[in-house]
Amino acid sequence: MDKSLKMTIGDLNFYYGDVRALHDISLGFRTHQVTALIGPSGCGKSTLLRCLNRMNDLIPYSRVEGQILLDGQDIYDPSVDVVALRRDIGMVFQKPNPFPKSIFENVAYGLRVNGMKNKAFVAERVEKSLQEAALWDEVKDRLYESALGLSGGQQQRLCIARAMAVAPEVLLMDEPASALDPIATQKIEELIHKLKKTYTIIIVTHNMQQAARVSDVTAFFYLGKVVEVDKTETIFTRPSLQQTSDYITGRFG
Repeated sequence: MDKSLKMTIGDLNFYYGDVRALHDISLGFRTHQVTALIGPSGCGKSTLLRCLNRMNDLIPYSRVEGQILLDGQDIYDPSVDVVALRRDIGMVFQKPNPFPKSIFENVAYGLRVNGMKNKAFVAERVEKSLQEAALWDEVKDRLYESALGLSGGQQQRLCIARAMAVAPEVLLMDEPASALDPIATQKIEELIHKLKKTYTIIIVTHNMQQAARVSDVTAFFYLGKVVEVDKTETIFTRPSLQQTSDYITGRFG
């Protein structure tokens, strides 16, 4: 097995009832790299992302075939603790979703759920996570105010800090900047560049320029299949397939 691969997907099929949403997906995600999943709406990008931390388990009548490995272990093995898995594979959603609690308690939430009682450790993790999320300087004097008072961009960085507080290995991001203004988007993109030194990041985005700016590898999806995957620069400047070129240049999508 390639040791540089943090996660590996092998021959993955996913079904909503009788509807097959993903077809024979095989992909690898390298440590300390950002992989962007691009493609038109409804092509399976977000479905795949939710397979990677078993969020789709919550959907009735859904089923998975194939394999997803994290550090060589099949995450769909019956012995896997799904709560622990979601600690290792954090997720940031399209719209910022802070809890109606203080800024501090939002970041501390995952630690408390996992039984961490040591107040000094919790405070240290909260500060470190907010610093990693480039938010500490903006909120350090208002940690006990409601997170709902933050701007949209700050709320999204808070959600990233919340995901990081439990020290995951992989960060999944589903259109993390699509609800944000250009300045907040730029901050999120700068943050992604910094975070890849620590995490393996997989991002779904509709924004071609964003994929080109933030990712090392890009996978183009269409109708539930991976059409082409390569280094981002190659995908955007000299893709192998006409279909990829047509999508990137806006001929369809």
